[in-house]
Amino acid sequence: MVLRLNRPEARNSLTPSLLAGIGAAIIEAETDPDVRAVVITGTGERAFCAGEDLRGFASGVEYAPRSDAMMAAYLRATEGEARVPLVGAANGTAVGGGLELLLGCDVIVSSSDARFGLPEVKRGFFPGGGGTLIGTRVPLSIALEMTLTGDSIDAARAYEVGLVNAVVAPADVLATALAFAERIAENAPLGVAACKELVRLGVSDPERAARRLDEWRSIVFTSEDAREGALAFVEKRKPVWQGR
Repeated sequence: MVLRLNRPEARNSLTPSLLAGIGAAIIEAETDPDVRAVVITGTGERAFCAGEDLRGFASGVEYAPRSDAMMAAYLRATEGEARVPLVGAANGTAVGGGLELLLGCDVIVSSSDARFGLPEVKRGFFPGGGGTLIGTRVPLSIALEMTLTGDSIDAARAYEVGLVNAVVAPADVLATALAFAERIAENAPLGVAACKELVRLGVSDPERAARRLDEWRSIVFTSEDAREGALAFVEKRKPVWQGR
């Protein structure tokens, strides 16, 4: 599934309706067994997402409450807890909530022209939509630099510090992201789900990761897909996954 933020006139900035749309798409992807990966990108060449629509915020527009199902799904995505792998295709600059959305992605492909930042402190806020979790992705010193100064870094620096997985020419961003998504989607769904959860937990909550490791072992290693993977290897054919 490809999700495209489509407010190029406003640098794809986030509004309540756009947040709800992203959340609804995440729910759809999670409940459709044929969707094995989701690519998130933006419209236009200037920006992936400029973050929250500050014009709307300044005018008093209210965002959906946390209990709202679609908003909850959006927040899960930004926290890396979507139940389907997410590949970010940063076609342009991502700042504030735009970078927070990318941080929830499991793999990020960046345009060579993109910049990344968390400028909230420059506007009287802080990165409250998951941006403070950037320290789980980059070294602590870089996370503190970006959040405390509010300054942006370019794509080359983002790759150097491990924020993004690949930097390519602007015209190649979506194709490269789709290639990552296809490689993920070819693999066993249960194994992918286990890796997605356990690797993230290993960074954020090692104790819970240890508990979940035992649970995932009992699920995955006794699954039909595990047997299918072994048989396909022996028979020298491509496995047919059932997700169970």
